[in-house]
Amino acid sequence: MSMTEHASPYDFRTRAQSLGLYETPLAYCQLQGAEDFLRDLENRVRRRRETDPGIQRSNIGGWHSDSNMLEWGGRAASKLGETAVSIARRMTHFKDSSADAFHWPLQMWANITPPGGMNDMHAHPGNLWAAVLYLNMGNQGDESRDVGGNFFVEDPRFPMTVMKNPGMRLVGMDGTAQDIQQEFRLQRGDLLVFPAWLRHGVRPYTGTGERLSVAVNIDAQPKA
Repeated sequence: MSMTEHASPYDFRTRAQSLGLYETPLAYCQLQGAEDFLRDLENRVRRRRETDPGIQRSNIGGWHSDSNMLEWGGRAASKLGETAVSIARRMTHFKDSSADAFHWPLQMWANITPPGGMNDMHAHPGNLWAAVLYLNMGNQGDESRDVGGNFFVEDPRFPMTVMKNPGMRLVGMDGTAQDIQQEFRLQRGDLLVFPAWLRHGVRPYTGTGERLSVAVNIDAQPKA
């Protein structure tokens, strides 16, 4: 029997509201008045590549430094670490404690991505937060075309939302469908801070110059 074959004896209205539960916090920051800082950090990275052969992680076709950038990155690297931790602390709550009760150790490294380079999707296990700062977008003379290389994150609920119907999407608080992946077309001086468990990557880059970025792992460990 169809639900519409007989008129319902009930006549009521539904008063409903959307609640944004279990959000994923992500800080999108644009550094202001930071040219000296960005230039100094970029110079440190370029000089380091001359002596460091790099390592292989999520990077494909690019250079990934060691993770000891706080040791060789000078005052600019220290400033970046302080900035990232300050943002992470504001997005963190500890039950029955405070952020001041924890040490906030860091790991930091640099990435140089040439034309054709990218980063596979990955997460940063063993940390609370991750961050990335862009120093040089590399698209010399390519400003008029899309050169790719966008940073992206994946919905941490994936694939649960599409297991039955691949076309199904959840409607967000803004009334629009939430896609499985969200891209950010970042610029020089943009800093992202996000949970370390959030899977992320970088699309293939097709510009003509090299792109430079610095990544940070942030943890919180109780003080003795």
